[in-house]
Amino acid sequence: MKKRKKGKRIEYRMPKKPKKVIEINKDEIEEILNKTFIGTFEKGRNFGFVVPDFKKLPTDIYISKKNSKKAKNGQKVLAQVTKLPDRNSKSIEGIIIDVIGSPDARDIEMKCLIKEYGVPEKFPIEAEKEAKSLNQFIDKKDIPNRVDFRNLNIFTIDGEDSKDLDDAISISKDENGMYTLGVYIADVSYYVKPGMALDKEAINRGTSIYMLDRVVPMLPFELSNGICSLNAGEDRFVLAIVMKIDQNGVVKSSKISKGIVNVKERMTYTNVAKILDDSDSAVTKRYEKYIKDFKLMEELAKILQKRRDNNGSLNLNIPETKIIFDENGKVVDIKRYELSFANEIIEQFMLTANEEIAETFYKLKAPFIYRVHEAPDLDKIEELNKFLYERGYKVKVNKDGTVSPKEFAKILNEIEGTPEEKVISTLILRTLKIARYESENKGHFGIASKYYCHFTSPIRRYPDLFIHRVISEYLENNNQISQKKKQKFEKQAIEYAEKSSEREKIAQTIEREAEDIKKAEFMEDKIGEIYEGIISGVTAFGVFVELENTVEGLIRFENLGDDFFLYDETKKILTGEHTGVSFKIGDKIKIRVIEASKLLRRVSFERVEEKV
Repeated sequence: MKKRKKGKRIEYRMPKKPKKVIEINKDEIEEILNKTFIGTFEKGRNFGFVVPDFKKLPTDIYISKKNSKKAKNGQKVLAQVTKLPDRNSKSIEGIIIDVIGSPDARDIEMKCLIKEYGVPEKFPIEAEKEAKSLNQFIDKKDIPNRVDFRNLNIFTIDGEDSKDLDDAISISKDENGMYTLGVYIADVSYYVKPGMALDKEAINRGTSIYMLDRVVPMLPFELSNGICSLNAGEDRFVLAIVMKIDQNGVVKSSKISKGIVNVKERMTYTNVAKILDDSDSAVTKRYEKYIKDFKLMEELAKILQKRRDNNGSLNLNIPETKIIFDENGKVVDIKRYELSFANEIIEQFMLTANEEIAETFYKLKAPFIYRVHEAPDLDKIEELNKFLYERGYKVKVNKDGTVSPKEFAKILNEIEGTPEEKVISTLILRTLKIARYESENKGHFGIASKYYCHFTSPIRRYPDLFIHRVISEYLENNNQISQKKKQKFEKQAIEYAEKSSEREKIAQTIEREAEDIKKAEFMEDKIGEIYEGIISGVTAFGVFVELENTVEGLIRFENLGDDFFLYDETKKILTGEHTGVSFKIGDKIKIRVIEASKLLRRVSFERVEEKV
């Protein structure tokens, strides 16, 4: 935007937009019309344009003065397309729905991300009223109707920053070597009833969204961090499953009930890990009287893990990212998130509880929402095998066209600790189907389980909250419910499973892009710096390189070297036509950072050629 001085007054002159004829086919019309886009507003005297952040449109959006919502020049806005080009106008026209703010405002990119995907930032007034009206102490009148677990050593184990604590555990072992594992889950359904504004909003949101240093919760603070959160030292209502597990990790019996708990300690993964390896005397002393409990947890988790591995559960070792912020919300470091066995304890216990709940209610023929993960398509396996053959591996397919998760698990075990582990794990992940929610049980390929559901996180996932209602209904009626109630649940299970799957996809996209924004922000002041990385992807337009800190960037062909590169799609290798230099997944490569853009959510590299 050019500024032109005229006396003491500064006025803005709109740059002339090219009269470009826009051709949009019929299939694209529905995609564009009424859709919203994030962009930068370029203001003129009588009209303006929104320049989309991402080129998902063939041109900018024309905005009349009356539809500009008084946006200022250069501000980030949310615009909606209202009119497509026709004989009278060659422009895409629209209106500004929301003015987000200055491009220099703190965390403007994260605010834009939330707006881009239509995530509600505030709860409806009625839902807030309902949340605020909730007593933050349990109703003692309901205690006699519940199993009292308050005398047990019950713990939550979560990350340091976690606030919504919806699962807790207890453990013991008898003289015959039989373990008793208790899993206690916040009874959110006791507070959030069907028809409430809170419930309608929870259905709409589907899941909490975790955007690094902030959360867009499914339920208001009064529930998610208050009365439903299993905070240490406070009485809380739960749905409990207490399982008897033998020394081979087989669940011999289980009992599901409504209960009341009082968590003894709010533990973190870090402190539990220190207790298990006895690496911090102060932590060990602090929790001295509970060390036996944590050692038993470790013992049982290893048994469950071994059983699961033997069944073919897939342990995809994809490194996670830990982004560290200062007190002002600025990224100061990025590193790999190191998992400890304390994380594995909770993973194994929650998986076991989810499987047992799913199997129990499947056999009761109850209306339910399952977590479904079907076997991968054969063409995807064939594509994977083309890459694996070159490295001496192969996923074997049975004569009937089926494939066992053990085939994938075997390869994952063989590559563990090798330089190609991350690459092959990533390719296997891309080969697998996406897990989703369904009202019909179809098993879970990834964890090699015949029955599986999500029961353990009702504060942050709607399917969990829904099946809690089903479970409560069956518990209250001695495992029998009316046909009318059953039909209602069946209809809701179909509807909520589909909607929750959709919302989960959106949440995962937002969480991934939030991470991309912050990674790009971290690299902005590192332009020109040289790093060594690993080639994580090879495409027809360049190679992706991942650095040790998990930041990934693209080297386009023009930045790869002075050569013409040929792409072998089967082997996923680029080869220089003249130099013969090749690039393949897993190769080490030295790079220089040449671009980092929060706006475009990307980082770009160029290859640094080694001197001979």
